[in-house]
Amino acid sequence: MKRPAKILLIFALVLGALAAGVSFTIGWRPILGPNIRELTSRHFEATQQRLERGRYLATGLAGCLDCHSQRDWSGHGAPVIAGTEGAGAEFPITGLPGRVVAPNITPDAETGAGTWTDDQLARAIREGISHDGRTLFPIMPYTEFHDMSDEDLASIVVYIRSLPPINHPLPKTEIAFPVKYLIRSVPEPVTGMVASPDPANRVEWGKYLASLGGCSGCHTPQVRGHDIPGGAFSGGSVFEGPWGRVAAANLTPDASGISYYDEALFIQTIRTGAVKARKLSPIMPFGVYKNLTDDDLKALFAYLRTLKPVKHVVDNTEPPTYCRFCRQSHGGGNSN
Repeated sequence: MKRPAKILLIFALVLGALAAGVSFTIGWRPILGPNIRELTSRHFEATQQRLERGRYLATGLAGCLDCHSQRDWSGHGAPVIAGTEGAGAEFPITGLPGRVVAPNITPDAETGAGTWTDDQLARAIREGISHDGRTLFPIMPYTEFHDMSDEDLASIVVYIRSLPPINHPLPKTEIAFPVKYLIRSVPEPVTGMVASPDPANRVEWGKYLASLGGCSGCHTPQVRGHDIPGGAFSGGSVFEGPWGRVAAANLTPDASGISYYDEALFIQTIRTGAVKARKLSPIMPFGVYKNLTDDDLKALFAYLRTLKPVKHVVDNTEPPTYCRFCRQSHGGGNSN
């Protein structure tokens, strides 16, 4: 074989190996960009029913205003500071790969969402693509909002449109390399109709509520952005910020989780932000969930009772120690 031909063959083999490596590891989305559907001209009619449902979801379950407003972290439940509702805020969580900012979603035309179309808002909420085509950092729980029903989506957009416009300039989100590219593989377009489950089916309705509430996103431990197999809802993820350092609780019905909860204790905990005499950390958004109806809280608890029990001791009253199960350091970690 002549030398030029041999060099070309080696070059082709190297390219093939690199292509195979990309295909079987990070995939091509970080390189080619996220999977984005084209925007449509759809408009959500503002009805009183949608306005009320949207208010319930945005302030009592999905937590839109909880993230997109400034918070008083010194108060029980870290209440939203009056006058900042929807005006945006920088996430205060320590250890994020860069600066993550929840944007101003009020209808202010200069600094908010006043010029965004309904479908731009809808695509951001369920598909993780910003109005300007950027991939949203998945602390915005679009992976869990992905199965939000079309009607609930419309209701949230209608409610967001009803917020008083607030002129509040914010810095842009800046995600560090390589995460800014890796997150491009997360968004998935919603191209068909999404119906709501039947509220009469308490477990399925509770599962839907848990998804809209982002429960799994906080209470399922991850390693490098991937859920630990068999660890769903078992806690251990560590959140550090102005509230201190706290690990998410195990919500499974294992003895190390909340097997001792009954329906009444669950509702009381969410309503008060305390398990009897023990106060919950304000990073747990009970200030949002306390606004849910009794029926929805009962359905949510019914779903949690169906989860697979996972033995994973998480105890924030103890000093952090390494946990072999979730590979993080949290109270009670050495018991696993």
